[in-house]
Amino acid sequence: MKIDPIGRLDHVAFAVHSIDQARTFFEGALGATFRYAKEDRSRSFRFAVFDLGGFTIELLEPTDPNGFVATFLQKHGEGVHHITLQVPELVEKVPLLEGKGLRIVDKHLEDPQFVEAFISPKSTCGVLFQLAETCPPLDNEPYWKQDG
Repeated sequence: MKIDPIGRLDHVAFAVHSIDQARTFFEGALGATFRYAKEDRSRSFRFAVFDLGGFTIELLEPTDPNGFVATFLQKHGEGVHHITLQVPELVEKVPLLEGKGLRIVDKHLEDPQFVEAFISPKSTCGVLFQLAETCPPLDNEPYWKQDG
């Protein structure tokens, strides 16, 4: 039985030691266009957003040596940190996913301006998935809010 997609790809995030150093590769070798950089509201990391021909890339740089990005880099080195999917009606979908046996971690479902949950890599063949219903997404309007 085929089920409908849960959402659509928004971006892929990479953990890096230095956004400035990583820009050399993403801009100079791949031709990505820098869009903006910000410090996360937790103040444990900075992130930068790039456009690569309509595909969004996010770079994560630790600013707190005890934060999750720093911990990830210590354990795994630089590389893919997570894949983010834009998921409409995420609050309703999280219990359904848990009911299917998926391990959902780091749920933030209370703030209507930023709704997110993560599917543990233990449930996804080793990849961390961020499910988000953000306002706005990193680089584009969610497909369920677009006209046409």
